Amino acid sequence: MSSGSVNTERHPVEFIHSTSEAGSTLLPSSNRWNSIELDYFTFFPPSLSTYNSLPSRFSKSIRFNLFIADKKLFKHFLYISTLLIFLIISLILLTHFLPLKNRHHRPSNKNLTLALNQALTFFDAQKSGLYPKNNQVKFRGDSGLEDGKFGGRESDEDVVGGFYDSGNNIKFSFPTAYTITLLSWSVIEYHQKYSEIGEVDHVKDIIKWGTHYLLKLFVSPSNDSTSDARLYTQVGTAGNDTKTPNDMNCWERPEDMDYKRPVSYCDISKASDLAGEMVAALSAASLVFKQEEVVYSEKLVQTAEKLFELILESTTKKDDEYCSGIEARKFYNSSGYLDELVWASTWLFFATGNTSHLQYATQMFTSVTSNNNDDDHTTSDQGFFYWNNKLIASAVLLSRLQMFNDLGFPYEDAMSESTTMINSLMCSYVLAPNFNTTFTPGGLLVQRVEDGASLLELAATASFLSKLYSDYLQAIRRSGGKCSSSTTTTHHQSFSTQMLTNFSKSQVNYILGDNPMKMSYMVGFGGKYPTQVHHRSASIPWDGHRYTCEDGYKWLNSKDPNPNILVGAMVAGPDQTDEFLDQRDKPWFTQPTISSNAGLVAALIALHDPPLTSTHSSSPNMGLDILGLFKNIKL
Repeated sequence: MSSGSVNTERHPVEFIHSTSEAGSTLLPSSNRWNSIELDYFTFFPPSLSTYNSLPSRFSKSIRFNLFIADKKLFKHFLYISTLLIFLIISLILLTHFLPLKNRHHRPSNKNLTLALNQALTFFDAQKSGLYPKNNQVKFRGDSGLEDGKFGGRESDEDVVGGFYDSGNNIKFSFPTAYTITLLSWSVIEYHQKYSEIGEVDHVKDIIKWGTHYLLKLFVSPSNDSTSDARLYTQVGTAGNDTKTPNDMNCWERPEDMDYKRPVSYCDISKASDLAGEMVAALSAASLVFKQEEVVYSEKLVQTAEKLFELILESTTKKDDEYCSGIEARKFYNSSGYLDELVWASTWLFFATGNTSHLQYATQMFTSVTSNNNDDDHTTSDQGFFYWNNKLIASAVLLSRLQMFNDLGFPYEDAMSESTTMINSLMCSYVLAPNFNTTFTPGGLLVQRVEDGASLLELAATASFLSKLYSDYLQAIRRSGGKCSSSTTTTHHQSFSTQMLTNFSKSQVNYILGDNPMKMSYMVGFGGKYPTQVHHRSASIPWDGHRYTCEDGYKWLNSKDPNPNILVGAMVAGPDQTDEFLDQRDKPWFTQPTISSNAGLVAALIALHDPPLTSTHSSSPNMGLDILGLFKNIKL
């Protein structure tokens, strides 16, 4: 680039001029009328002389008094600037086209309001009993109205209602109770968000549908003895008889069921896992309804307290048949009961404010985490949160208590231990290589359990816990946390709240379509989603005709899409290589469950934008109700 010079009495100056109205191109000039004067010595333009006052045909001409002392250096500057721009563009392109496995935290904007509405709608499709007329799902009707009348007992029991567990027509008590606990937890924490997007009544209706059913499942003892106290564990059967129709070998809509549906139950002394989960569900739900439905809330708490008393009175030594029911163990085989006892007593403490429950919870938590119970297998997968293990979720609740309402002695040791556990878990999410955590090539968290829980189910709860914990930290104005010193790394590592949020988003975005299959694993969301969901109601036409078991098999084996879209159902999803087969006869890919969807709902509301205003003006606005969980606690 060459330039013309003009000598003045002050010092040499250089001139360049713009070739466009926007001044986007600079060219050398020896004419001051169509140029920009470059002057390094004076920041403000000098006073205009007589000839400077002449009009210029370039309306954008500006005098800067900028002096280029060395043209060679100026050329080098231009070359280096061009090279830097080129490198920046290359890095942007390279980042954009990198494989998904190298960018687990890729940002993506999803309509979480729509996703949440749809995820809740799935529970409407799973309702059993007298079907509400105002529900959004139009291919469902009354069903299971005879439940409890074919149990083979001296007197029939009313076990009408509840939810069908998955694509079959069986009602399992254990995952139902877990589902209600998790949904209630999400409302307690984020009811402001639910209200802001108009879903608070919807989710409360689902919770109440579940608690109505749970209240029916507990039969109180007729006297002070626990011998005749029982819990109903299952309605319906899979059976082994291929000739007799049942809920597994018969592919039939629940509205068309005409076969016998046996009712299974357990004595309280052999059902600490189920009883504990029911205590947690009733206690958590009581907090959801505490302000608007006081009488109903008190009923839930009273039932939870009575049931917990029976748990403590029952035999403490358990065998391996941790009861969800004899047949139910084939589907939901609880590997231990101690995590449910910690979970139950923690929630009962929040529901009642009775510190004896907190003392039990913290003592039991310390006992479990120190591996002092050889008869319980809870610790083998304590880093996972799902229907079979709630220990890590209890640790989150205890950490929350320490952060916002620390009761001090004698609980501080267990609470500090819980915080250490949670910090280590968070590190395993976001610092994967150093914590033996793996992801699929597409970025989905891989957590292995032996009971068949899907990767999506575990990823959804991991997303919920990480975002919730991030919100806790931000509420106390902490930017992150430190990993446990017991890790294999040689130096102390830490995580930030932004890292937790990014991880949480990455898992939900994967579920909603940011994956190698380019498919949303929640039915009805996005342009591509599973169409052959393993689900009886969705796969059989809702056309006014009754279809028998034999008729149903043509729908099971059909290669056509389901005639009814099961909106909001999160299917089991892909394997560890991100492969997915959309085939109705492969339930390990295409079957949804209520427990899986509960985790998805919790993750979606946690990630949803907070309301415009917050009830806690002194804290960052995250839509989190900091004090709501502690309303019953009296110091």
